[in-house]
Amino acid sequence: MSTTESTSAAPVAATGARGRTSVELVTLGAIWGGSFLFMRVAAEDFGAIPLVEARLALGAVVLLPFLWQSRAHFTPALWLRIAGIAAVNSVIPFALFAWGAERAPAGIGAITNAMTVMFTSLVAYLLYGESIGPRQFIGLVAGFVGVAILASGRTGGQAVWPAALAGAAASLCYGFGINFVRRYLTGLPAGAVAAANLLCGAVLLAPLALWTWPHHAIAAKSWGSAVLLGVLCTGIAFVFYYRLIGRIGAARASTVTYLIPLFGVIWAWLILSEPLTLTMGLAGALILAGVALSQQRAKQ
Repeated sequence: MSTTESTSAAPVAATGARGRTSVELVTLGAIWGGSFLFMRVAAEDFGAIPLVEARLALGAVVLLPFLWQSRAHFTPALWLRIAGIAAVNSVIPFALFAWGAERAPAGIGAITNAMTVMFTSLVAYLLYGESIGPRQFIGLVAGFVGVAILASGRTGGQAVWPAALAGAAASLCYGFGINFVRRYLTGLPAGAVAAANLLCGAVLLAPLALWTWPHHAIAAKSWGSAVLLGVLCTGIAFVFYYRLIGRIGAARASTVTYLIPLFGVIWAWLILSEPLTLTMGLAGALILAGVALSQQRAKQ
């Protein structure tokens, strides 16, 4: 190949890589947006805790090959550390979102999930002294106002504030969890850490899940939703996410946060015929605007 051909091929390759990245970001947003649909379908049959146990266990099974390849890195002390982080980063937030899915439309959880980015910045400021600029502060305020508006709404004549607050609390847990992972689990293979996180979460939750496991027969659609939630939205999605982080960095990969509420609401509307309310639209716009402002530092 000549020098001219090599030079002309470089922009084409770069364009192709950008196109592939865009497709993968949209796909990941669609998958994670679908997780709220699957929780909404399965939570009533399973109950929140058994559903989360199924999600954690199935996700861990998908990622076990990554953990096996890096097993030499995982000492008993590291396993204890991961178990503590798993409680905050997986068990509690998954349970809160599943609990909310029993009580309100799937879109409520999807919208509040977008606050994870803002809570991550807030926790980093409170615990580790990382700075928050004026734009980030305005973004945090906008996000909190958005949650307040979302909590004030009603769907089908029923208040949604319990689910909205549960979703906000789950996102706060993610904020703590992400900071803990950054500071205490750095230098380890990301896929292996994700697998260990899910495995520890499944072990921690197993006794309570068995105690509360439903005695009635679980419908096939609920089983199907639980399998998709664990295998697709947890296991396979993590593989997508960490591959994106390796290629484009954590800051750019986190832009998937903008897509999750959009897909969460769309799937619930298309498949479950859940209503799209004015409060959901206004709250979603405020929260996403807050996310955009809170990420300004990462983009500079």
